[in-house]
Amino acid sequence: MRNKDSDPIETNEWLEAINSVIEEEGVDRASYLLTKIAERLNQEGAIPSYNLTTPFKNTISVKEEAPMPGDLFMERKIRSLIRWNALVMVLRANMNDDELGGHIATFSSAATLYDVGFNYFFRGSNNQLEDMIYYQGQSSPGIYARSFLEGYLNEEDLDNFRREVTKPGLSSYPHPWLMPEYWQFPVVSMGLGPILGIYQAHVMRYLSSRGLVPRNDRKVWVFCGDGEMDEPESKGAIGLAGREKLENLIFVINCNLQRLDGPVRGNGKIIQELEGSFRGEGWNVIKVVWGRFWDPIMAKDSEGKLQDLMDVVVDGELQNFKAKGGAYTRENFFAKDPSVLEMVKDLSDDDIYKLNRGGHDPYKVYAAYHKAVNSEGAPTVILALTTKGYGTGSREADNTTHQVKKLSMDNIKSFRDKFNIPVPDSEIEKLPYVRPPEDSPEIQYLKKTREALGGFIPRRRTSSDPLSIASDKPFEKLLESSGDRKISTTMAIVRIITDLLKDPEIGKRIVPIVPDEARTFGMEALFRQVGIYSSAGQKYEPEDADKVMWYKESKDGVMLEEGITEAGAFSAWTALATAYSNYDFPMVPFYLFYSMFGFQRVHDLSWAAGDAQAKGFLIGATSGRTTLNGEGLQHQDGHSHILSSTIPNCLSYDPTYAYEVATIVKDGIKKMYIDQENYFYYITTINENYTHPEMPKDCEEGIIKGMYVLSDNESYDVRLLGSGAILREALKAKDILFKFKIKAQVWSVTSFNLLRKDGMEIERYNQLNPSGKQKLTYVEECFSDSNVPVIAATDYMRSYAEQIRPYIHSSYTTLGTDGYGRSDSRQTLRDFFEVDSKSIARAAIYALYKNDKIDKNQIENYYKELGIDSNKPNPWEI
Repeated sequence: MRNKDSDPIETNEWLEAINSVIEEEGVDRASYLLTKIAERLNQEGAIPSYNLTTPFKNTISVKEEAPMPGDLFMERKIRSLIRWNALVMVLRANMNDDELGGHIATFSSAATLYDVGFNYFFRGSNNQLEDMIYYQGQSSPGIYARSFLEGYLNEEDLDNFRREVTKPGLSSYPHPWLMPEYWQFPVVSMGLGPILGIYQAHVMRYLSSRGLVPRNDRKVWVFCGDGEMDEPESKGAIGLAGREKLENLIFVINCNLQRLDGPVRGNGKIIQELEGSFRGEGWNVIKVVWGRFWDPIMAKDSEGKLQDLMDVVVDGELQNFKAKGGAYTRENFFAKDPSVLEMVKDLSDDDIYKLNRGGHDPYKVYAAYHKAVNSEGAPTVILALTTKGYGTGSREADNTTHQVKKLSMDNIKSFRDKFNIPVPDSEIEKLPYVRPPEDSPEIQYLKKTREALGGFIPRRRTSSDPLSIASDKPFEKLLESSGDRKISTTMAIVRIITDLLKDPEIGKRIVPIVPDEARTFGMEALFRQVGIYSSAGQKYEPEDADKVMWYKESKDGVMLEEGITEAGAFSAWTALATAYSNYDFPMVPFYLFYSMFGFQRVHDLSWAAGDAQAKGFLIGATSGRTTLNGEGLQHQDGHSHILSSTIPNCLSYDPTYAYEVATIVKDGIKKMYIDQENYFYYITTINENYTHPEMPKDCEEGIIKGMYVLSDNESYDVRLLGSGAILREALKAKDILFKFKIKAQVWSVTSFNLLRKDGMEIERYNQLNPSGKQKLTYVEECFSDSNVPVIAATDYMRSYAEQIRPYIHSSYTTLGTDGYGRSDSRQTLRDFFEVDSKSIARAAIYALYKNDKIDKNQIENYYKELGIDSNKPNPWEI
């Protein structure tokens, strides 16, 4: 509660003094003085009652606005045509019963925000690296409409909006996978654009600090909606941007005050809320609330009464003011104070309705963008007040406007009239696209503005120069036996990364990434070898400075240790994994993480990485439900390969031996960076130490395809398939079965997922070519006989190994770790989940019994000798 003013005269003297500073030296000087005063109060233990929010008005005063240099009227004509063509494209897509959908309201509210950027600020890629723009996904019709005026798209393209199969046409939202030469970033899963944009700016500075790709004054623009900011990913990383002082980052938040169903903050003020959040994290905040038609009214507000009304009105009412018109606004806003009502006495109701919002005023938006691109030392967020469905007649600011895909003819005509579209009544029902002739002033103006900024956007670079490796040395040692030395596959992958960093050709492009726990993965040697990147360097002496592997941070550090944020670390990986496209400089990122906290934690981002055609390595370290044995239910991964299988261009492997890891990584570098195929790799590694054999002869092809024979016999009774940590249990089971005079052949399955993909491809080919020579799947080629039972055991759910059942023509049994994980010894856990050698042997014996290869007495004796408990509860039920 504020103290009563005990000395109003003194208060006025202070106010006069600060007013004098503002007038003579500017706001920045006044702000500096107040900051010093606040610091003095803090020394006495007082807490100044400053707010993180400013009054609900434009941050930039009229006298401080940078003047917009272009032709306002020409730009309005062009913008109106873009609005019309975007609208018509969606309406035409929904003239039949195909129910293709599309969005009108979002771009209608954001058209000016984009238009000013395209005309003055967004740089293309001619003779420079282009600005990176994360468009608000639902605004895609407007971006297509601009490309139509530019001549990149034609009417047929627009008519194929959301028809992505038969043509293919224009994708519903920004999807690089579907339009690889156009869209750069997949953003429409709300919340992903903001976090990916922040880490893109972070990686841009990282690459520049290392001297690889100078950032110069290149910008990352992120367009998003106010409702979208409720997603945890939207604001979860804004603290990083503030700490890192990412002045190359600009957020533009389209505050049209509405979500899909209703107001974002009907009882509050979303712009004020966001201002406090961003300013508190160290961002520059620029509010663009009111358009220039408000300026003469606000100039009359000498006593601040209009501002008082603006500060207290809630967003639900602001929505009403646009939905219900000028008379409603006069009565329910201005009339709340007689002196404020007097300010608008000369305005008609229609004049009041036309009082524009800041996000629809190109002058105000230009001033905000100009200040943002010229700001230093902090990221900038622009909070622009707009109206959802702007210009759509009776649907403007309607609670259902987000879902609008069709408009009445009256509303279409209203839209045409509002934006002066040259379509007569006789033609309007045909919903024609409008593009002036190539030599028209509009098209020439449009093209010249883009030429001055470096060319047309969006455009995406689809390839870059192939990479090379100086030698196979980083892999060769791991092809040999480890002898008596016991290592884990996690140690093997770290060794590969360490040696690749030393390669004179590719070394500078290798980037190890961890959220935290590099020591857990045995990566601490890299602290000193290559350093941890920090934009601030290292302003302290680390506690372990006297140790060999001390915690070294530096501005040119190579390793990215992003803190305990899997979403953030993955976003950094994605930025580096798409550097071949966005920087024309391929990077090879290795992101190591607890496999349980990979796809399960950030699958939406993983899916977007696939869409973006990312290239790099994801390492699910400490994987396996029974292998990360001490951590328990929340940490033990038994399903990440099932999740990875949902991403079409993710190649996933579960290797057992170091030579398998080396072979897979080597193949990955070749496929992604030499052959330039659009894949990324997911490789699970484990923290269990054991000896590793020498690489067998002629197994490389099988390792890559997903399976190869490891222990062969001239004759055998059963096949055992093992994967990852459980392959060694299959080898033990082979020895157990041998005691019962049962011969087993053992196969190492490095990827059930790839075996399934191969099976689906061959199966489809055969169906489409029934009269031609039928092909065999790789599994069928390996298992040519159909009378040998097959047992598959993995450290993952049974559904992982079940994927190849259609391609096995003998009896097939799968064992896996279905159920919740828990903490105990590895052997105890494997016995509990029934994937240990005894359980594998049991399954093999039972399969032979069902195939009449052994009799009832034999199986009872074998079970007794194995100690099989028939009353043991199901592990997935307890």
